[in-house]
Amino acid sequence: MASGILGRCSGGLMAAAKSASSAAGGKATGRSSGGLQKLVPVSPQLSKFLGVPEATRSAAVKKVWEHAKLHNLQNPTNKKEIRCDETLKTIFGGKESVGLTEIVKLLSAHFIKSN
Repeated sequence: MASGILGRCSGGLMAAAKSASSAAGGKATGRSSGGLQKLVPVSPQLSKFLGVPEATRSAAVKKVWEHAKLHNLQNPTNKKEIRCDETLKTIFGGKESVGLTEIVKLLSAHFIKSN
């Protein structure tokens, strides 16, 4: 019975929060749109791979994983590693393989810092 009461109350709270968010332009107040979701110009090599002149860091990582899955480049014995084909070697400095944690680090060199 308590869950029924909480269910009705939380529905009203959610509606109020959604209404407040809509009034604020759909964004939470006090937050900046930066970090992984910030659109940033990329190097010519990464631009060629992605097909766009600017990208978010998360979109670039996602595209690398999509490419790896499409071309069956994931190491079957170590799922956290991608074997680089010629395309990936152009953005990963000619490396034969890259680990999951290395991908973000290696991609960061391709994001052009703005002043």
